Amino acid sequence: MRKTAISLAVAAFLMTSAFHLYASSLAGVTLPDTIQVGPATLVLNGMGLRTKFMVKVYVAGLYLAQKSSDPDAILRPDAPKRMVMHFVRGVSKSEMVDAFDKWFTDNAPDARKTMKNDIDRLLEALEPVKDGDEMVFTYVPASGMTLAINGREKLAVAGPAFARLIFSVWLGPKPPNVDLKKGLLGQ
Repeated sequence: MRKTAISLAVAAFLMTSAFHLYASSLAGVTLPDTIQVGPATLVLNGMGLRTKFMVKVYVAGLYLAQKSSDPDAILRPDAPKRMVMHFVRGVSKSEMVDAFDKWFTDNAPDARKTMKNDIDRLLEALEPVKDGDEMVFTYVPASGMTLAINGREKLAVAGPAFARLIFSVWLGPKPPNVDLKKGLLGQ
């Protein structure tokens, strides 16, 4: 009897542990711990919650080739990465455009001049989202950065510079929320 109870306890522990290897959750949103981006397997570096005036807006998940808590080390290398924004409330296109425009100004003011055409293309590609929608930014070296909304590719930009700009939104000196940045960095 005791041997059976111990075996069941060990089996339950292993099953619970295995679940945590495959998914992480925050604010009711579950993201996989690993994803495939082309030939690369990326790991979930961290998750954070974007709030505005205490209202939950989206849960973000940052995927990297290897975990890091150093924003500069994440932004600098020409390595695959992905940011998943899972919305937990609706956001209009104008709210989205205003937010990205502010984040670019706050985190990379010089890029407003040097990457104006690509920024304008991004702002044009944005669309309203509702609870449960996902916006995904993926960077693959030699291919560039893509934006997909609910699985539909909306934008592709070649080269690493635009990807650095996009990821600086969350990892730059003035992220949407400090706790969001800490969560993405696994802190």
